[in-house]
Amino acid sequence: MHVESSMATPEQIYARVFRRMKPRTPLPSIEVQVRRYANANAQIRLEQGALRVRMADTLAGAPESVHEALAEILLAKLFRRPIPAASNDRYRRYLNRRDVRRSLDLVKQIRGRKLVEPPQGKHFDLVEVFEELNLRYFFGLMARPELGWSRHASRTMLGHYDPPHNAIVLSRILDRPGTPRLAVEYVMFHEMLHLRHPAEHEGARRCVHTRSFKEAEKQFERLREAKALLRKLT
Repeated sequence: MHVESSMATPEQIYARVFRRMKPRTPLPSIEVQVRRYANANAQIRLEQGALRVRMADTLAGAPESVHEALAEILLAKLFRRPIPAASNDRYRRYLNRRDVRRSLDLVKQIRGRKLVEPPQGKHFDLVEVFEELNLRYFFGLMARPELGWSRHASRTMLGHYDPPHNAIVLSRILDRPGTPRLAVEYVMFHEMLHLRHPAEHEGARRCVHTRSFKEAEKQFERLREAKALLRKLT
């Protein structure tokens, strides 16, 4: 006779992992709340003898093994312990599943907001830069995504492509009179390549700059000079 075992509740999973990590510590009351986040966020706090977990509803349907891996990750962070490699690998593999990635991208597109400044900056027009590069390197065939300047002048992230919102955003730190146009063009070209060469996933690994991406980047004229300029600017 086969009897199906029911999945443990989130509270039971966190209690089980807590007992493993803190066998001599009295088990606190545990509350797991499911929230409508725009991504796969999860948070944990221990206050006044209560363990409170907030988890995105996008994670609610994950297998029990994934919930247990997430519990081990969050509790390890809470107690400032090394994150178990096996748990981190299991959780990342789940997030990298093709169906899960599609679901997360759709949720982010629907719920998330992309807050950017208009593409017409004080010194550079990103639409103009995009279209020039489109003609020069892509025969004018690349559909233009949303373009904009970041709201904050980041030195560490000069540009990024956001697939769920189909948007290229450049750091407003580049929109300065002393910035060579070549530097802006290179950052834009780099992000345009992310449209042509999407990230690849293999197990728990996510490769953003694939071999084909790196080969395509070599086609940019004065590549070394552009990279040198960016190093000086940042």
